[in-house]
Amino acid sequence: MMNRLRLTPIYGDGVAITHILGIQYFQEVNIDLGPLPGSLVKEPTRLLDRYRSSLSLYGPASEGNRSNNHGVCGILQLSDEVLALKILSLLTPRDIASVGSVSTRLYELTKNEDLWRMVCQNAWGSETTRVLEAVPGAKRLGWGRLARELTTLEAAAWRKLTVGGIVEPSRCNFSACAVGNRVVLFGGEGVNMQPMNDTFVLDLNSSNPEWKYVKVSSPPPGRWGHTLSCVNGSHLVVFGGYGRQGLLNDVFVLDLDAKQPTWREISSLAPPLPRSWHSSCTLDGTKLIVSGGCTDSGVLLSDTFLLDLSMEKPVWREIAVTWTPPSRLGHTLSVYGGRKILMFGGLAKSGPVRFRSSDVFTLDLSEEEPCWRCVTGSGMPGAGNPGGLAPSPRLDHVALSLPGGRVLVFGGSITSGLQSGSQLYILDPTEEKPTWRILNVTGRAPSIAWGHNTCVVGGTRAIVLGGQTGEDWMLGEIHELSLASSVII
Repeated sequence: MMNRLRLTPIYGDGVAITHILGIQYFQEVNIDLGPLPGSLVKEPTRLLDRYRSSLSLYGPASEGNRSNNHGVCGILQLSDEVLALKILSLLTPRDIASVGSVSTRLYELTKNEDLWRMVCQNAWGSETTRVLEAVPGAKRLGWGRLARELTTLEAAAWRKLTVGGIVEPSRCNFSACAVGNRVVLFGGEGVNMQPMNDTFVLDLNSSNPEWKYVKVSSPPPGRWGHTLSCVNGSHLVVFGGYGRQGLLNDVFVLDLDAKQPTWREISSLAPPLPRSWHSSCTLDGTKLIVSGGCTDSGVLLSDTFLLDLSMEKPVWREIAVTWTPPSRLGHTLSVYGGRKILMFGGLAKSGPVRFRSSDVFTLDLSEEEPCWRCVTGSGMPGAGNPGGLAPSPRLDHVALSLPGGRVLVFGGSITSGLQSGSQLYILDPTEEKPTWRILNVTGRAPSIAWGHNTCVVGGTRAIVLGGQTGEDWMLGEIHELSLASSVII
């Protein structure tokens, strides 16, 4: 039986917390506490052996003495290996921090870096853990502290960077994404609405980062209002946008690490309608998800498509649902919990009216029959507004997926003058009643941040490219939101 305590803040007339509601609940869990298979225990046993000399005083009681130890907690009778691999590793980072305060023995166990890595991998997934291992300074910081900082966001801070190089010709409405610790920029709208098709890279691992033009073969037609995503480690995927001949629905892939990078068009069956200002995200590192956008005639779309790029001949598949959120453009899609998608905001349509939205919807693609669910929002029948202070309705904003399933929102085009576009908001869709929270961080935030000019590098750094002066983007000016102190070099 697993025992949990959930604390929910209750807000007064303003944003101040006036009460805390505590709910204790129990959940059945099946845990095998038998002997560990030799192949599983060899490595952890070697790592935990170093602690045994200091734990002997608090170790498990012998078989003959167990009947006399009525005052000793049964769980502490288990071996270090069983405790670490079959119980502690299944807890969340926040729970592990609490367990460490129970006894000296548990405190010593929770200091183990390999245990913390297992906890993070079980809680956040192997892909997130792999990305975090490549974060500069992560090894020096350690998994325990990294888990704490990404859970509490206590170290989150803005800082301003100046980089060299130049992106010419000047442009707006480009798209950017991260490939490891590199920021890639493709396309955009040049002077007189000229569609661009060039590629630039900014390597943030360099001691003196600067924009560099990448010479590629067979570039796609120029475009703006498109999406740029990363799959399979170093492959870039471009979809849709507005080009010389109107809207596009083509797909191009580029391996950035190839000796001679070459854009390759993916001939896929049953493609979505041509569109721009849609939203996209990736699943499992191989699948592209596309949602909504705007057609050539100005009609807003509400469909969702999936393209599996691991197939030899990829085929577009529309995700069939019985109900879809109102059609929209300029919204965001964020992946959490493995195969779940969260949609937020955008310019939505209700009858003849178009309006900025602050609605939140989720879609679980692991279900046999996926369906959109309304989580929060004022415009949906039966939907309740979340506790706390929600972000104002907006489009073209930034949404970042954080370890543990939380989503961070900021920037964009907002309606209310009472809120700053640079204010950070967090929502945890895994909560029973998701609640928006404001995240206050140190440093000076950018005055402007748009979804198409922001990307996440290394899982813990949100890079905001430049600021807008009239029609020009100052790409030599970069703001970085660091979520963990390990990324401050």
